[in-house]
Amino acid sequence: MKTKLAILFGGKSDEYSVSLHSAAAIIDNVPQELFDVTLIGITQEGKWFLYDGTTDKINDDTWYKGNLCPVLLSMGEDFKGFIKLNPDDCTYEKLEVDCIFPVLHGRNGEDGTIQGLCQMTAIPFVGCDMTSSAVCMDKEFTHIICENSGIKTAPYISAVNSNKLNVKNLYDEALERFSLPMFIKPANNGSSIGISKIRNYDEFERGIMEAFQHDNKVVIEKMIEGFEIGCAVLGNEELIIGEVDEIDTKNDFFDYVEKYSQHNSKIHCPARISDELKEEAKCIAEKTYRALGCRGLARVDMFVTPENKIYLNEINTIPGLTDLSRYPSMLRKIGIEYSDLIVKLVELAMEQ
Repeated sequence: MKTKLAILFGGKSDEYSVSLHSAAAIIDNVPQELFDVTLIGITQEGKWFLYDGTTDKINDDTWYKGNLCPVLLSMGEDFKGFIKLNPDDCTYEKLEVDCIFPVLHGRNGEDGTIQGLCQMTAIPFVGCDMTSSAVCMDKEFTHIICENSGIKTAPYISAVNSNKLNVKNLYDEALERFSLPMFIKPANNGSSIGISKIRNYDEFERGIMEAFQHDNKVVIEKMIEGFEIGCAVLGNEELIIGEVDEIDTKNDFFDYVEKYSQHNSKIHCPARISDELKEEAKCIAEKTYRALGCRGLARVDMFVTPENKIYLNEINTIPGLTDLSRYPSMLRKIGIEYSDLIVKLVELAMEQ
């Protein structure tokens, strides 16, 4: 008997377009003999629709054009799934679902919002629960939890946008603690959106304003000299750790444009580091995953300094999942092909 799998894509997020490409790759690789798939698209305005077209239209963002039926996520105890509202506005249909796969990046998809909805329905879903998703998305909470768990992170301070915030005083405090350069990041955002490298006060002022366009809280971090590596983690209690990869970039950092174009960057998988450092990175990835209460999947990103010390950068609970994305690539290196990864993720969701 096939598993009824609902794949959610799109979303009210800065990373809407990333979600489209990740979802299209998953849809194209779902083993049809194992799953009956229902596609639920969420527009940038937050409207939910049943979609039964091709992945080409998802990739080129024309999926929502046409006469699509709105859907609602059922909250009743007698039925688990979606309610499709028919065009006559008078009738509806029930779409039963065994598992939900939220392929939603960033805000309103990776931050616990969708996960909370799924938990209310008691429908199993792929990935971290509401609490874990929320604390992993918030860079300050990630710092607090991981530092208390003995995981090295960059020194930081946080600030909330308010009329009482004195940007010059904040700069002086950060300069005294970190020196230059430093980084400013929205506390809750992904794909390096809104992040700035800071070399002077003018850049600091601009960076603060840009970060506050994406979130009401910012994190200011000391720059860690070195390069970035990442590690894929898969599992609930028993974990599978993928190969360690390395980002080689000529830019100041691996920003949004570089993540999805790689004009000035290259991903090395496996990373060009010693076997001992790889094992240490895998241990840190596992420790981070467990400290933050993750389940299902996550990609843990770290820095390696010239002295071969490893610092946690951040954790992504719904990493990019296109055919060429880092997460599936790291698992492919240890023998887990894309279609097998999808099956495993659904199995992990159904375990709960």
